[in-house]
Amino acid sequence: MKTPKQKLVLLSAVTLFAALASYWVWPTHAITVNNTNTASSASTTDQHIDLSDTQVKLIQVGVVEERNFVPKQDAMGSIAFNDDKSVQVFPTYAGKITEVFSDVGRDVEKGQPLYAVDSPDLLQAESTLISAASVRELTTRALDRARQLFEVQGISQKDLQQAISDQQSAEGAYKAARDAVRIFGKSESQIDALIANRHIDASLLVRSPISGRVVSRNAAPGTLTQPGTAPAPFTVADISLLWMLANVPESNVPMLRAGQSVEVRLMAYPDRLFQGKITNIGAAVDPGTHRVLVRSEVQDAKHELRPGMLANFVIQAGEAKRSPAVPLDGIVREGDGTMTAWVTTDRHRFFKRTVTLGLQQDGAYQILTGLMPGEIVASEGAIFLSHAYETETR
Repeated sequence: MKTPKQKLVLLSAVTLFAALASYWVWPTHAITVNNTNTASSASTTDQHIDLSDTQVKLIQVGVVEERNFVPKQDAMGSIAFNDDKSVQVFPTYAGKITEVFSDVGRDVEKGQPLYAVDSPDLLQAESTLISAASVRELTTRALDRARQLFEVQGISQKDLQQAISDQQSAEGAYKAARDAVRIFGKSESQIDALIANRHIDASLLVRSPISGRVVSRNAAPGTLTQPGTAPAPFTVADISLLWMLANVPESNVPMLRAGQSVEVRLMAYPDRLFQGKITNIGAAVDPGTHRVLVRSEVQDAKHELRPGMLANFVIQAGEAKRSPAVPLDGIVREGDGTMTAWVTTDRHRFFKRTVTLGLQQDGAYQILTGLMPGEIVASEGAIFLSHAYETETR
């Protein structure tokens, strides 16, 4: 047995249904079924439906306008670091890491120290430089004395030439030793201080070769490292210009060319559009997938993109074509697969029109055949017209 509350709910539902039924009543006398259908004029179409003044308010109409439709192709891919602007930072010589000055995610400038290495090779190079500097100083003084003695005939010319030779050899060894220390990243002032103070510092500072962001760090104090042995202690990349790598079907390859502009959309930023250009098209087709790897450069001045993000790039595959356009809600797919629109001249009588569709862009369908610019069609509510029409003709 129903409670008073349940009876009230049931009564309200029945009342609402009755109100809706009286508000939307499709007139059966207004429908005439005929298989003929032309695209030139609504008056020659016999498949139509008449609406009352109340029903007209539920249907929105619009004028068929021409738009430019650009044929485009899209492909899925992912964002990646620009390998041309990504550097693995190894030390010049092997050694033990003593200090680390940066971390992942930090921006660094070119020449900024990343980590320090206690290098035996640097120790040897500095010792050699100090020794060479001492020998150079000694031979220079000896040459000065030999010249003074030669002027008063205190020594022979042979002894003078020997002193000159010794000084030149010492000078060459000194320059070579100085260059060897410079290779480790020591500045001229640091080298001069090393020679003057005779103080050996085996700490080798490894600096960033480019400006960018630290994207990988494997360095820790006490870790042994050497040139070219993976993993690199640090990896620095310029993230203002990233790559998008996409696998494009081989059938679309003839549409691609280097330098072609692309539009990039990402799942992380569905409402954003990033601009890029194709920089490289793979030389071979993958025999398993029959796709070609296409690389594009994407500008990211605000550093919003992250390598590994899924992306979709769209390229223009031909010239733009101006055609009639109808909003998406103005086209109905019928049960047999045909596409139809509802055309009107007085906004009360709507005629069913079969159309041929082209591209779908910016919320509208490209109409290849079936409609002409300037005609008035149902832009919203076409599906209700088709449903009512099918209901009344059964």
